Amino acid sequence: MKNSMKIISLFCLILSLSGSGLLAQAAKEKESIQLAILLDTSSSMDGLIEQAKSQIWKIVNELATTKKNGMAPAIEVALYEYGNNGIPSGEGYIRMKVPMTRDLDKVSDELFKLTTDGGDEYCGKVILSAVKGLNWSKNKNDLKVIIIAGNEPFSQGDVAYEKACKEAISRGIIVNTIFCGDYKEGVETFWKKGADLADGKYMNIDQNQKIAAIEAPQDNDIIKLSEDLNKTYVAYGKAGVEKKERQALQDANASSLNKEVAAQRALTKASEQYENSSWDLVDAKKNKALDMEKLKTEELPAEMQKMNKKEREEYINKMLTKRNDIQKKIQKLNDERQKYIEKERKKQSADNTLDTAVLKTIKAQAAKKGFK
Repeated sequence: MKNSMKIISLFCLILSLSGSGLLAQAAKEKESIQLAILLDTSSSMDGLIEQAKSQIWKIVNELATTKKNGMAPAIEVALYEYGNNGIPSGEGYIRMKVPMTRDLDKVSDELFKLTTDGGDEYCGKVILSAVKGLNWSKNKNDLKVIIIAGNEPFSQGDVAYEKACKEAISRGIIVNTIFCGDYKEGVETFWKKGADLADGKYMNIDQNQKIAAIEAPQDNDIIKLSEDLNKTYVAYGKAGVEKKERQALQDANASSLNKEVAAQRALTKASEQYENSSWDLVDAKKNKALDMEKLKTEELPAEMQKMNKKEREEYINKMLTKRNDIQKKIQKLNDERQKYIEKERKKQSADNTLDTAVLKTIKAQAAKKGFK
């Protein structure tokens, strides 16, 4: 059983669509940033998992500031794990955890569920699986990126990494590689060559580096507003009830790490990237993704079932107004928070961690596609 790694990821992601991977109509009108995260979940890399859990919302928030032609792109994230003995060998120790989606809560949920187990890490096989198995955009102007992280030789398995990386770039999909360990060792075990074949970037990180949380004076107020924000979500259908519960669970997961992570998640929820038309009537109305009149009474939340058409409309509008107000308050507090964070960050040494590697690379690649 090899010493390996466990990574988790992004996300996230990057943000709210159903697990089917199909975009809502509003998203179809935007250009996209699509990010597939391929994480080695074999033994020995628990530190990297914790790193990824604590940084997913920071990554999403940075990407959420991206604009193209004055519009924010639709950010989609997919998550794979590979190299885990808990996955049948007949499947190549590979599993798609989340298809290409805008549902960030789903990405976070699966991230927190990841566990490690020793196995064989087949980088070429998981890359080719992601290239062929995900719903990649056909728009050549969209940014399509794979990020694969691990710490075993890149050349393992019955699918040559050269073939997989060339297939990816032939479809306009960039492959970035992250070796968890010494830079030179990653080069010698073909992680750099894999990235070079697919117009990507090779990086190495210290997966065991502890992240020093920077908690700001505004965090408590932002976290409280995040809780208030949840009360504006109006779930419809059985799936809606489950997804609203998952929303609260991901709040709890973020808070279990530290206040900085909880505040970062709150900021994501205050952005347009946090879109939940598939289960929330407020987002569905705002994005014209649903005809509410076609819903059965029993599909509505209890408080709306006895309302007439006008009352239902007024109720949703009220929740939308309330949500917009809370989101603006979070964003205003975050403007103050960021000034504090930047000041404190200058006192710290530079991190060699997952978020630093991912953000620097994707920003440069997005710029080449016209995203700013």
